[in-house]
Amino acid sequence: MSFETILYDVDQRVATITLNRPAVLNAINGKMPTELRQAVEMADADASVHVIVLQGAGKGFCGGYDLAEYAEAEGEVAGSQDMPWDPTLDYAMMARNTHDFMSLWRSPKPVIGKIHGAAVAGGSDIALCCDLIIMADEARIGYPPARVWGMPTTMMWVVRVGIENAKRMLFTGDLITGPEAAAMGLILKSVPAAQLDAEVQALCDRIKGVPRNQLMMSKMSINQAYEAMGLHNTQRFANLFDGIARHSPEGLWFRQRAQAVGFKQAVKERDSGDPIAPEASKTL
Repeated sequence: MSFETILYDVDQRVATITLNRPAVLNAINGKMPTELRQAVEMADADASVHVIVLQGAGKGFCGGYDLAEYAEAEGEVAGSQDMPWDPTLDYAMMARNTHDFMSLWRSPKPVIGKIHGAAVAGGSDIALCCDLIIMADEARIGYPPARVWGMPTTMMWVVRVGIENAKRMLFTGDLITGPEAAAMGLILKSVPAAQLDAEVQALCDRIKGVPRNQLMMSKMSINQAYEAMGLHNTQRFANLFDGIARHSPEGLWFRQRAQAVGFKQAVKERDSGDPIAPEASKTL
């Protein structure tokens, strides 16, 4: 199978999936979620694969959804309808993407996320579906759109760090470094960037000798505990709220700012700490 947005390789029981849009920090476009799922399913079907590694090409893991495509573009686009809007269309789109990202969770094989640079916004949605994450010390992870224009649709924050830290991350939209993420329990380990490849390889080498059936039973037994606690219902709320966030008065303001001054400046204003769109409810 040929892909446009990812690379796929298998070597010595390890399938490596690389998000491959490095010119835009591997930003998520319309094709990437589907291609990611297809690659995971290829690894699932390959009896020679015992472990999957997910990484990003270029300077970082994934900078989230491509805001040049989804926020800055003029007119109606996927995820930003003209008003009045149909929330079921947004829900269908984001639920489909979430299902694709969660192929990492559903895979019967362990998935190791290798994070360098940034795993931001939708990029963190993808990363946190991995079973184990190793980050470079200076890498950053977080969900800034929780400040305006988004919700983490996989909602893996509460699964991985519990209620207090999940609320801290989503109430602030903060980005945290590898050591902070490790201290919080969000990831397995943070290491200097120069050691990242070797650390991930060592973990792969330790896991890949275990029989596939044993790995599958361990992963399914652990995952079902969180599914029984309502993970999929939580994701249904998050997928619905994500669409609402993009069509709230403040969400419409954010897109207007992105169109007026570019998405980078709009993001800078959103994340500055100043009040967000204080006049939005009066003008929209």
